[in-house]
Amino acid sequence: MRIGIVGTGISGLVCARLLNRENDVSVFEAGSYIGGHTHTIDVQEGTGTRPVDTGFIVFNEKTYPNLVEIFDRLGVESRESNMSFSVFNPDSGFEYNATDLKGLLARPSNLLRKRFWNMIRGILRFYKMAPELLGTLDADVTLGTWLDENRFPKAFIDDHLMPMASAVWSTPLDQIRDYPLLSLIRFFDNHGFLQLSDRPVWRTVVGGSSAYIDPMTAPFRDKIRLNCPVQSINRSGAEVLLTTASGEEHIFDRVILACHGDQALRLLGDSTEKETEILSCFRYSTNPTTLHHDSRWLPSAPKARAAWNVRTSDHHQDIQVNYWMNSLQGFNDAPVDYVVTLNDQSVGTDVQIDPDCIIAKMVYEHPLFNNSAISAQNRHHEIDGIAGVHFCGAYWANGFHEDGVTSALRVAKKFNRNLEEFSHGI
Repeated sequence: MRIGIVGTGISGLVCARLLNRENDVSVFEAGSYIGGHTHTIDVQEGTGTRPVDTGFIVFNEKTYPNLVEIFDRLGVESRESNMSFSVFNPDSGFEYNATDLKGLLARPSNLLRKRFWNMIRGILRFYKMAPELLGTLDADVTLGTWLDENRFPKAFIDDHLMPMASAVWSTPLDQIRDYPLLSLIRFFDNHGFLQLSDRPVWRTVVGGSSAYIDPMTAPFRDKIRLNCPVQSINRSGAEVLLTTASGEEHIFDRVILACHGDQALRLLGDSTEKETEILSCFRYSTNPTTLHHDSRWLPSAPKARAAWNVRTSDHHQDIQVNYWMNSLQGFNDAPVDYVVTLNDQSVGTDVQIDPDCIIAKMVYEHPLFNNSAISAQNRHHEIDGIAGVHFCGAYWANGFHEDGVTSALRVAKKFNRNLEEFSHGI
């Protein structure tokens, strides 16, 4: 069978890996590298280089079972990481690391702040209530509405929960309020965020996340076309016509759109009413991302620094996330603090990343989840495989690497691919 695959993120790569042996597979990638959000930058250090991740960074064995099976099969090595979390506000000097008591009191002056104690009260109340809501909460209730109705302290909302949720899903503050609360609590519960013990052990790929790309693509590397954006997908009878931006036309029996949902809809020149209805529910946020070594973009108090550091402001609604890669990837011997900052231009203009510290810039897009998107996820079966076109990607679940793998397995199964080796199923 002739199969065209659009996109080389984790979903596209898993589909290609599983289907390549028994089919004639061609993979199209608009960008200059393979991997999508798996994007490691080799930073020059003296006579050598250091692999610094900028997109996909961490995973764990509990909630990423299918990805772990793939890594084990490919011989991909990993090491322990962490998911420590901090919030810091340079305007007020308020900052804390939520990991432990020392982090919470990274600035002893926090003890004298009413704002701090209001936040703590909100934390204790929310994390007590959240597990009890799993079996009782209406699926349509949004995070923002529920917080307002239950009169949670503003300090808890602004200094803890909203920054955390916004950071996890790379979503602007004004839009994370629309996230369905039940979905958020289920995710938090599944990932151990609601408990103090028995939390998943987070891991990161040795040598950078891109280290899995070569062994993953080895059987079909010659079938991947980089810098080859697809212009349109049109169906004619039992065949699917794929046209590239350069005007090349390719005929396939099936096409797998392993790209973002909004991109898939744009590519479909003959989308059905149902495809349009479902795919139009998926929207994305655009996140300019900078890899740099300007330490000012981390909390000033050493004990407040964490793996994930959210910068807030008294003067702006926006926040941005600063991933401290030294902590995440175990760079204990690094000569500088490597930081990956999302949306550095969104928090006013009072501080800019030092241009001399900038290593690389890129742009990532992340799915925005609201009730409409969650409902659309449950309708995948209504459009997948219709007239030879399949859809997969992390946007069909929570937007993470494991979701991309699971989505690809679901599509591969429709090609009668035996998936018994994936003991955790789909």
